[in-house]
Amino acid sequence: MELSIYWIGMLLAILGGCSHYLGLILEKHVINKMPKEVKLMKSIIKEPLWLFAIFIRFGTGSILFIFAQIIIGPAITPGLMASGLIILAIGSIKILGEKLNYMEIVAIFIMIIAVTFIGLSGFSIEISEENLLNPNFLIRISLSTGILGLIAIVFQILQGKIPHLKAVLLALISGLMLSLNNFWITPFIWSLGNMFGGYFNIEAFLLFIVSSVLLIIANILGVIKMSQGFRSGRASFLATIQNVPVQLTPSILYFFVFMMIPSRIMPILFFILGVALIISSSFILEKRQTQIEQIS
Repeated sequence: MELSIYWIGMLLAILGGCSHYLGLILEKHVINKMPKEVKLMKSIIKEPLWLFAIFIRFGTGSILFIFAQIIIGPAITPGLMASGLIILAIGSIKILGEKLNYMEIVAIFIMIIAVTFIGLSGFSIEISEENLLNPNFLIRISLSTGILGLIAIVFQILQGKIPHLKAVLLALISGLMLSLNNFWITPFIWSLGNMFGGYFNIEAFLLFIVSSVLLIIANILGVIKMSQGFRSGRASFLATIQNVPVQLTPSILYFFVFMMIPSRIMPILFFILGVALIISSSFILEKRQTQIEQIS
């Protein structure tokens, strides 16, 4: 991949994360200004700023995410999008009326370093150059999906038997579902591109159907399990726990599913350091997200 194209893909992923969190900030800013005595939804849909917030959060953010996936693939996109937490932390000063504390400022610099490491890893996957109908690829992604699904089932059983870990296990299940979303968005995009790019065949159509169904199921279960977790634990802590599988599982995609092996050790070290720093800084910055999301 040309270096200029790679950096464009990185930029799109970062902008996608920033767009998502900027939309969240604007959305909650509008909600925060609404009088308590009015009916929220009837009033808020008339607010242009709220509509704009929804558009950039779910519209622009999703489009940038998809294009980033097309250019650099699913291995580093989740990590790069986490940089949007910086926008969240800075923007929340206005929403929450609180200044950033020392640890949050440090966390922002850690996140910047983490994103730099992720970028230097060069763990891009050009999905347009891949044949996702290859039987070996389908076996590997199915096996990975099955393993993550099995882990989620085990966690689901354990959360009913270990009350003091219930919230954590539910957050991990939600994170595993979001990981599956990242796994299957690539086959979804690839099959969609093939069908509308003049290469329609029954195999691509079936892959499109399977990936669509799995994406819907994974997203629904991810939301449900996280909501259940919020009933039993601290939102700021659980949001970070949810993010752990999301940041760790892309390595499975890169090394096992797509069988990409770097020729040097440094890219692997950059990737590991980047993921570790993202998770550590998220433990601090995610608190801002949950505080904002609780505004209603």
